[in-house]
Amino acid sequence: MTQRRPLIAGNWKMNCLRADGLALASGLAAKASEKGTLGCDILVCPPATLLSDVVGVTKDSAVGVGGQDCHAAVSGAHTGDIAAPMLADIGAGYVLVGHSERRADHGESSTDIRRKAIAAHDADLIAVVCVGETEQERDLGATLSVVNGQVAVSVPDGATAKNTVIAYEPVWAIGTGRTASVAEVAEVHTAIRAELVKRFADGNEFRILYGGSVKPSNAAELLALEDVDGALVGGASLKLEDFWKIIETCA
Repeated sequence: MTQRRPLIAGNWKMNCLRADGLALASGLAAKASEKGTLGCDILVCPPATLLSDVVGVTKDSAVGVGGQDCHAAVSGAHTGDIAAPMLADIGAGYVLVGHSERRADHGESSTDIRRKAIAAHDADLIAVVCVGETEQERDLGATLSVVNGQVAVSVPDGATAKNTVIAYEPVWAIGTGRTASVAEVAEVHTAIRAELVKRFADGNEFRILYGGSVKPSNAAELLALEDVDGALVGGASLKLEDFWKIIETCA
Protein backbone atom coordinates (compact mmCIF):
# COMPACT_ATOMS: atom_id res chain seq x y z
CA MET A 1 0.00 0.00 0.00
CA THR A 2 1.29 3.47 -0.88
CA GLN A 3 2.13 5.51 2.20
CA ARG A 4 0.67 8.97 1.70
CA ARG A 5 1.57 11.61 4.27
CA PRO A 6 -1.65 13.18 5.58
CA LEU A 7 -2.35 16.87 5.06
CA ILE A 8 -4.49 18.84 7.49
CA ALA A 9 -5.52 22.11 5.86
CA GLY A 10 -7.42 25.01 7.38
CA ASN A 11 -9.52 27.23 5.14
CA TRP A 12 -10.15 30.45 7.06
CA LYS A 13 -12.48 31.75 4.33
CA MET A 14 -13.51 35.41 4.87
CA ASN A 15 -12.62 35.46 8.56
CA CYS A 16 -10.03 37.02 10.87
CA LEU A 17 -8.78 40.56 11.16
CA ARG A 18 -5.03 41.00 11.47
CA ALA A 19 -4.62 40.57 15.23
CA ASP A 20 -6.70 37.40 15.44
CA GLY A 21 -5.19 35.91 12.30
CA LEU A 22 -1.62 36.46 13.44
CA ALA A 23 -2.40 35.07 16.90
CA LEU A 24 -3.91 31.97 15.32
CA ALA A 25 -1.03 31.42 12.88
CA SER A 26 1.72 32.08 15.41
CA GLY A 27 0.00 29.85 17.98
CA LEU A 28 -0.18 27.04 15.45
CA ALA A 29 3.48 27.47 14.50
CA ALA A 30 4.47 27.40 18.18
CA LYS A 31 2.52 24.19 18.81
CA ALA A 32 4.09 22.56 15.77
CA SER A 33 7.57 23.54 16.96
CA GLU A 34 6.90 22.24 20.46
CA LYS A 35 5.60 18.96 19.07
CA GLY A 36 8.69 18.40 16.98
CA THR A 37 7.91 15.32 14.90
CA LEU A 38 4.50 15.57 13.27
CA GLY A 39 2.40 12.86 11.70
CA CYS A 40 1.07 15.13 8.96
CA ASP A 41 1.68 18.24 6.91
CA ILE A 42 -0.11 21.40 8.09
CA LEU A 43 -1.56 24.09 5.85
CA VAL A 44 -3.49 27.28 6.53
CA CYS A 45 -5.26 29.32 3.85
CA PRO A 46 -5.98 32.79 5.25
CA PRO A 47 -7.74 35.61 3.41
CA ALA A 48 -5.54 37.55 0.99
CA THR A 49 -5.14 40.49 3.36
CA LEU A 50 -3.30 38.25 5.83
CA LEU A 51 -1.23 36.11 3.51
CA SER A 52 2.02 38.03 3.74
CA ASP A 53 1.82 38.40 7.52
CA VAL A 54 0.95 34.74 8.05
CA VAL A 55 3.86 33.69 5.84
CA GLY A 56 6.06 35.84 8.07
CA VAL A 57 4.97 34.39 11.42
CA THR A 58 5.05 30.78 10.18
CA LYS A 59 8.45 31.06 8.48
CA ASP A 60 10.82 28.24 9.44
CA SER A 61 7.93 26.31 11.02
CA ALA A 62 6.08 23.20 9.86
CA VAL A 63 3.05 25.29 8.87
CA GLY A 64 2.52 25.83 5.15
CA VAL A 65 0.52 28.73 3.76
CA GLY A 66 -1.80 28.83 0.78
CA GLY A 67 -4.13 31.20 -1.01
CA GLN A 68 -7.87 30.62 -1.22
CA ASP A 69 -8.05 31.21 -4.97
CA CYS A 70 -6.04 32.42 -7.93
CA HIS A 71 -6.76 33.75 -11.40
CA ALA A 72 -5.94 31.68 -14.46
CA ALA A 73 -3.93 34.54 -15.98
CA VAL A 74 -0.41 35.54 -14.95
CA SER A 75 -1.33 39.25 -14.95
CA GLY A 76 -3.76 41.66 -16.54
CA ALA A 77 -6.86 43.79 -16.11
CA HIS A 78 -8.60 41.60 -13.53
CA THR A 79 -9.57 43.92 -10.70
CA GLY A 80 -9.81 42.19 -7.34
CA ASP A 81 -8.14 38.96 -8.49
CA ILE A 82 -4.78 37.50 -7.51
CA ALA A 83 -2.44 35.72 -9.89
CA ALA A 84 -0.71 32.50 -8.90
CA PRO A 85 2.78 34.03 -9.31
CA MET A 86 1.76 36.73 -6.81
CA LEU A 87 0.96 34.04 -4.24
CA ALA A 88 4.28 32.34 -4.88
CA ASP A 89 6.07 35.68 -4.70
CA ILE A 90 4.97 36.30 -1.10
CA GLY A 91 5.89 32.80 -0.01
CA ALA A 92 2.70 30.76 -0.37
CA GLY A 93 3.17 27.15 -1.40
CA TYR A 94 -0.43 26.11 -2.07
CA VAL A 95 -3.67 27.48 -3.45
CA LEU A 96 -7.26 26.25 -3.22
CA VAL A 97 -9.08 26.10 -6.54
CA GLY A 98 -12.68 25.14 -7.19
CA HIS A 99 -14.06 25.42 -3.67
CA SER A 100 -17.83 24.98 -3.80
CA GLU A 101 -18.31 28.53 -2.56
CA ARG A 102 -16.36 29.77 -5.58
CA ARG A 103 -18.29 27.50 -7.90
CA ALA A 104 -21.65 28.61 -6.46
CA ASP A 105 -21.04 32.27 -5.59
CA HIS A 106 -18.90 33.13 -8.63
CA GLY A 107 -20.22 30.69 -11.20
CA GLU A 108 -16.89 28.95 -11.71
CA SER A 109 -17.03 25.86 -13.90
CA SER A 110 -14.78 22.83 -13.80
CA THR A 111 -13.12 24.19 -16.95
CA ASP A 112 -12.34 27.41 -15.07
CA ILE A 113 -10.92 25.37 -12.22
CA ARG A 114 -8.66 23.40 -14.56
CA ARG A 115 -7.23 26.64 -15.93
CA LYS A 116 -6.57 27.88 -12.40
CA ALA A 117 -4.89 24.61 -11.46
CA ILE A 118 -2.63 24.90 -14.52
CA ALA A 119 -1.76 28.45 -13.48
CA ALA A 120 -0.93 27.21 -9.99
CA HIS A 121 1.34 24.49 -11.37
CA ASP A 122 3.07 26.98 -13.66
CA ALA A 123 3.83 29.11 -10.58
CA ASP A 124 5.20 26.05 -8.72
CA LEU A 125 2.26 26.02 -6.32
CA ILE A 126 0.45 22.92 -5.12
CA ALA A 127 -3.15 23.12 -6.31
CA VAL A 128 -5.79 21.83 -3.90
CA VAL A 129 -8.61 21.02 -6.31
CA CYS A 130 -12.00 20.94 -4.58
CA VAL A 131 -14.92 18.81 -5.73
CA GLY A 132 -18.27 17.88 -4.25
CA GLU A 133 -21.99 17.40 -4.89
CA THR A 134 -24.96 19.42 -3.71
CA GLU A 135 -27.72 17.98 -1.54
CA GLN A 136 -30.05 17.81 -4.53
CA GLU A 137 -27.46 15.91 -6.56
CA ARG A 138 -26.97 13.42 -3.72
CA ASP A 139 -30.73 12.96 -3.32
CA LEU A 140 -30.96 12.22 -7.04
CA GLY A 141 -28.28 9.52 -6.70
CA ALA A 142 -25.88 11.49 -8.87
CA THR A 143 -23.04 11.89 -6.37
CA LEU A 144 -20.46 9.70 -8.08
CA SER A 145 -21.21 10.93 -11.59
CA VAL A 146 -21.01 14.57 -10.45
CA VAL A 147 -17.81 14.16 -8.46
CA ASN A 148 -16.07 11.99 -11.06
CA GLY A 149 -17.07 14.51 -13.71
CA GLN A 150 -15.59 17.35 -11.68
CA VAL A 151 -12.36 15.42 -11.15
CA ALA A 152 -12.14 14.52 -14.84
CA VAL A 153 -12.45 18.15 -15.98
CA SER A 154 -11.01 20.14 -13.06
CA VAL A 155 -7.77 18.19 -12.68
CA PRO A 156 -5.43 18.98 -15.60
CA ASP A 157 -3.47 16.35 -17.50
CA GLY A 158 -0.22 17.75 -16.12
CA ALA A 159 -1.23 17.05 -12.53
CA THR A 160 0.98 14.85 -10.38
CA ALA A 161 0.84 13.69 -6.79
CA LYS A 162 3.50 16.29 -6.01
CA ASN A 163 1.70 19.33 -7.43
CA THR A 164 -1.95 18.44 -6.81
CA VAL A 165 -4.18 17.51 -3.88
CA ILE A 166 -7.86 16.62 -4.24
CA ALA A 167 -10.36 17.76 -1.61
CA TYR A 168 -13.80 16.16 -1.53
CA GLU A 169 -16.34 18.39 0.19
CA PRO A 170 -20.01 17.47 -0.09
CA VAL A 171 -21.64 20.88 -0.42
CA TRP A 172 -24.47 19.91 1.92
CA ALA A 173 -21.97 19.25 4.74
CA ILE A 174 -19.96 22.48 4.54
CA GLY A 175 -20.61 24.68 7.55
CA THR A 176 -23.90 22.94 8.27
CA GLY A 177 -22.82 20.71 11.11
CA ARG A 178 -23.82 17.72 8.99
CA THR A 179 -21.06 15.27 8.13
CA ALA A 180 -21.19 12.57 5.53
CA SER A 181 -21.26 9.10 7.04
CA VAL A 182 -18.11 7.02 7.04
CA ALA A 183 -19.62 4.80 4.37
CA GLU A 184 -20.53 7.79 2.18
CA VAL A 185 -17.04 9.27 2.48
CA ALA A 186 -15.38 5.92 1.77
CA GLU A 187 -17.52 5.38 -1.34
CA VAL A 188 -16.68 8.76 -2.87
CA HIS A 189 -12.98 8.66 -1.99
CA THR A 190 -12.68 5.18 -3.49
CA ALA A 191 -14.30 6.46 -6.68
CA ILE A 192 -11.98 9.48 -6.82
CA ARG A 193 -8.98 7.21 -6.32
CA ALA A 194 -10.13 4.99 -9.20
CA GLU A 195 -10.47 8.04 -11.45
CA LEU A 196 -6.96 9.21 -10.55
CA VAL A 197 -5.43 5.78 -11.05
CA LYS A 198 -7.12 5.54 -14.44
CA ARG A 199 -5.62 8.83 -15.60
CA PHE A 200 -2.28 9.16 -13.86
CA ALA A 201 0.70 6.86 -13.43
CA ASP A 202 1.05 8.07 -9.84
CA GLY A 203 -2.68 8.07 -9.15
CA ASN A 204 -2.24 6.00 -6.00
CA GLU A 205 0.04 8.68 -4.56
CA PHE A 206 -2.35 11.65 -4.80
CA ARG A 207 -3.62 12.85 -1.45
CA ILE A 208 -7.42 13.05 -1.20
CA LEU A 209 -8.73 15.18 1.66
CA TYR A 210 -12.21 15.12 3.16
CA GLY A 211 -13.91 18.38 4.07
CA GLY A 212 -17.33 19.15 5.44
CA SER A 213 -17.84 19.95 9.13
CA VAL A 214 -14.66 18.14 10.19
CA LYS A 215 -14.10 18.64 13.92
CA PRO A 216 -12.16 16.99 16.77
CA SER A 217 -15.04 14.64 17.56
CA ASN A 218 -15.18 13.03 14.10
CA ALA A 219 -11.67 13.55 12.69
CA ALA A 220 -10.13 10.28 13.87
CA GLU A 221 -12.92 8.15 12.39
CA LEU A 222 -12.75 9.94 9.04
CA LEU A 223 -8.95 9.98 8.83
CA ALA A 224 -8.81 6.24 9.53
CA LEU A 225 -10.39 5.49 6.14
CA GLU A 226 -7.98 4.05 3.60
CA ASP A 227 -8.38 6.71 0.91
CA VAL A 228 -8.80 9.70 3.22
CA ASP A 229 -5.39 11.35 3.36
CA GLY A 230 -6.23 14.34 5.49
CA ALA A 231 -8.86 17.01 5.95
CA LEU A 232 -9.83 20.42 4.63
CA VAL A 233 -11.18 22.10 7.74
CA GLY A 234 -13.37 25.19 7.82
CA GLY A 235 -14.85 26.50 11.06
CA ALA A 236 -12.74 24.34 13.37
CA SER A 237 -9.54 25.73 11.81
CA LEU A 238 -10.39 29.13 13.30
CA LYS A 239 -10.05 27.73 16.82
CA LEU A 240 -6.46 26.90 17.64
CA GLU A 241 -7.18 24.13 20.12
CA ASP A 242 -9.78 22.46 17.91
CA PHE A 243 -7.56 22.58 14.84
CA TRP A 244 -4.63 21.23 16.82
CA LYS A 245 -6.73 18.31 18.10
CA ILE A 246 -7.52 17.39 14.50
CA ILE A 247 -3.81 17.57 13.64
CA GLU A 248 -3.00 15.32 16.59
CA THR A 249 -5.23 12.56 15.23
CA CYS A 250 -2.45 12.00 12.68
CA ALA A 251 0.21 11.41 15.37
